[in-house]
Amino acid sequence: MAEFLERQRTPENYWRAIILFGQNVASYKFALAKTLIELSAHDNESVKLEELAEPFSRHIIEHLAKAPKQATSSSSRFLESCRKFAEGKLGQGELIGQTAKLGFSNVIDAFHIVNRDEIPIRFFVDERKTTGGIRLTDELFRLRERLQFGSLPQEIEARWRLVETAWQLRVTRNVLAVDVDGESLVVSQNDRRVSLTSCRDALNGYQKGKCFYCFNDISVENTSKRLADVDHFHPRMLVQLDVPLKLDGVWNLVLSCRECNRGIDGKSRTAASQVPRTPGHEKRILHHQSPPVARNDHGADWKHPARAHRISEFNIRDCRGLADPHMGAER
Repeated sequence: MAEFLERQRTPENYWRAIILFGQNVASYKFALAKTLIELSAHDNESVKLEELAEPFSRHIIEHLAKAPKQATSSSSRFLESCRKFAEGKLGQGELIGQTAKLGFSNVIDAFHIVNRDEIPIRFFVDERKTTGGIRLTDELFRLRERLQFGSLPQEIEARWRLVETAWQLRVTRNVLAVDVDGESLVVSQNDRRVSLTSCRDALNGYQKGKCFYCFNDISVENTSKRLADVDHFHPRMLVQLDVPLKLDGVWNLVLSCRECNRGIDGKSRTAASQVPRTPGHEKRILHHQSPPVARNDHGADWKHPARAHRISEFNIRDCRGLADPHMGAER
């Protein structure tokens, strides 16, 4: 986290550190994050657990319908209550009561902890012992005023989908192999290719909502004028040189503004036709700067999901770090 926040210690990037790098043994952190986003639209600072319970349980139930496994443990009384509600076996009032009693036991304490350290700002304060709930802070309300705020809900959803899929597939070593289909990330499941989330939503948090090339603001909101383009760092035209790269792999994808990706004076890139076909030229291309080693100042602190990806002797495997569940003590 320290590297991710080395240069841009902004509220939205502290928030992203929680979502991307906080430990997970259950998906409650994502549900709480989406709940906080909702609550930030109102002026009420003090929120009772019963008020938190409705949106919190709603988000959990929505994801249970997509991925039944929402925790690494074999059983959970809270998740069982959510399942019963979805099946019509539990009433709304009972669900709220069970959520307030069981759903927040650990996630409120652990929300601001990343890599065993607490981030220096708080988006809420725990007041369960005094008021029976939490108090939303100015940092949360200021977060809503930030230019990047509109992209945060989609970033949460993307991360949640990747993590829950890793649990559902019982992936070992905290990794999930994903492929790219158009602008979507997909995973093979029961001989089917299942779409998980968009490349934009999954990558935007790692890039801190900035264009990879010029560092201007980008967005993942479809209606935004700053909607990012999904770009191939190493151009597809390298296929013409028979370079044995999986150029459509997520390891080779970055987000850029439209000006850099499409403009006449956009990013400079060596065209495949200009790369000399001399002995060993493929290896030189492979060992040229690849994501996340950027060609500008902000690349050094960009924690791209493919950072650990190594290219050696053309033994290329796709990115296996996007859904890093970070097994740990957080719920």
